[in-house]
Amino acid sequence: MRIRETGELWWKTAVVYCLDVETFMDWDDDGVGDLQGLTQRIDHLADLGVTCLWLMPFYPTADRDDGYDITDFLGVDPRLGDVGDLVRLIRTAQDRGIRVIADLVVNHTSAQHPWFKAARRSTSSPYRDYYVWRSTPPPDTSDQVVFPDQEDSIWTLDEASGEYYRHRFYRHQPDLNTANPRVRDEIAKTVGFWTQLGLSGFRVDAVPFFLSDTAKHPDDEISDPHDYLRDLRAFLHRRRGDAILMGEVNLPYEQQRLYFGDSDGDGTSDGDELTLQFDFVGMQQVYLALARQDAGPIADALQARPAIPRDAQWATFVRNHDELTLDKLSDDERAEVFAAFGPDPDMQLYGRGLRRRLPPMLAGDPRRVRMVYSLLFSLPGTPVLFYGEEIGMGENLAVEGRMAVRTPMQWSDARNGGFSRAAPSRLPGPVVEGGYGPEHVNVADQRRDPDSLLSFVGMLVRRYRESPELGWAERAEILDQPHPGVLAHRCTWEDGSMVAVHNLTDEAVTVPLTLADLQHDDDAPARLVDLLQDGACDVDGRGRVSLELPAYGYRWLRVVHADDRRMV
Repeated sequence: MRIRETGELWWKTAVVYCLDVETFMDWDDDGVGDLQGLTQRIDHLADLGVTCLWLMPFYPTADRDDGYDITDFLGVDPRLGDVGDLVRLIRTAQDRGIRVIADLVVNHTSAQHPWFKAARRSTSSPYRDYYVWRSTPPPDTSDQVVFPDQEDSIWTLDEASGEYYRHRFYRHQPDLNTANPRVRDEIAKTVGFWTQLGLSGFRVDAVPFFLSDTAKHPDDEISDPHDYLRDLRAFLHRRRGDAILMGEVNLPYEQQRLYFGDSDGDGTSDGDELTLQFDFVGMQQVYLALARQDAGPIADALQARPAIPRDAQWATFVRNHDELTLDKLSDDERAEVFAAFGPDPDMQLYGRGLRRRLPPMLAGDPRRVRMVYSLLFSLPGTPVLFYGEEIGMGENLAVEGRMAVRTPMQWSDARNGGFSRAAPSRLPGPVVEGGYGPEHVNVADQRRDPDSLLSFVGMLVRRYRESPELGWAERAEILDQPHPGVLAHRCTWEDGSMVAVHNLTDEAVTVPLTLADLQHDDDAPARLVDLLQDGACDVDGRGRVSLELPAYGYRWLRVVHADDRRMV
């Protein structure tokens, strides 16, 4: 195996960890997490094996949408620290082998941004065309709002000018007009500024919305929205050749493929748009499969993934910072998942998702929780963790909306979970209570326990990093076997190959597999060596093997030949 290639395209075998500085670690005890606290806790991420840290917005903000309503793209929220603190974090992370990326939120600004304030003052303001306006009353757009519990239109009347401005999200987040070349220049300046300070790329928020106005300006040199995305990728690579754009594109697979920059879809060329995209379709099928205890939806999603450019990658996840969206499921399928994992209406959000974390959804069953994370890391792609997943944090449903899963990190069983020594009333939000509270779930208790979830996730990270076929395989081969509740798949890259088997059911099973390419005579046997536990099994001359799996069991098995030199 040409292992050196994994260092060239580092993102194909990265382990990404997402966090909000505000809720991770408060070092000055003012109640708000800060960059200094995150820097002090960077060794937790290094010990876990994280190779890429994704920061949620740390920019100055009006703070009406947890930092996604930005008032200055080139600054740092003073509650979190300053630019110098960010540079220290980046250098410290790099010393531990961790790259840092950040949210690029350029679909909109805060209504308190100086650009929008200037745009509102006069219709002749040079900043007026930084945003999207209309002079006539808009039609009914209630079906286009992202947050139907908060907005009933994507247009709001600006009383001062008598015109309407567009906002796909909240009315306090007016949309930027990327049809305006000056706006695109401002975005490029933002990208260039932060990469110059050491960032290794960006997670791009709401990409289809962000591009929706591009190529609509008369006489503009941009004729297609994807031309702009290609320009942005090219600009980023001129500034830093190994930097990435990891995009949020929640669309069906065939539409997602276009955002990688592969126009013919044969997967044989390098991409020139997004470097990675989140696999929203696959994530939703995982939850449908868990609800049914039927692996079919996962297998179908893996087989439906389109070919992507050679240097592109899928970002796999089972939880993120937003609601757990189920919008790509049918109404009946979504109802199944709601019934299994969020039957209380208060657990649901926007009629399309859940505001819960994984362990409570699985009733805290450690077998099932570990099986899901084993599955995540075994899927072809780059795994992305949301902070606290490594210790099994739960949600706090007393907190409004999506914030239920953005509670303070639980470091110990001390007050406020060791996040801060400030009064609880000064925190960004309340800590989790009950069975998933810090007295039961925290880093300090788990970091020295070899049987803890933290130790288990750390092992998964190590095994994933030692198995580049998981990041480089073009697709998963679904293996035939008789159990509907079992997913057996194989990832192969060059001479490296691994078989993963996961039992989604509550009954033990014996899984027979036939691996035709491993047929052999008695002088050249092949073995399957367990990577998550001690043990191995021989493959018979016809390439057959039987695997025992307990309820919610899982196994990773490396294909080993007699002359192999890889470590197992």
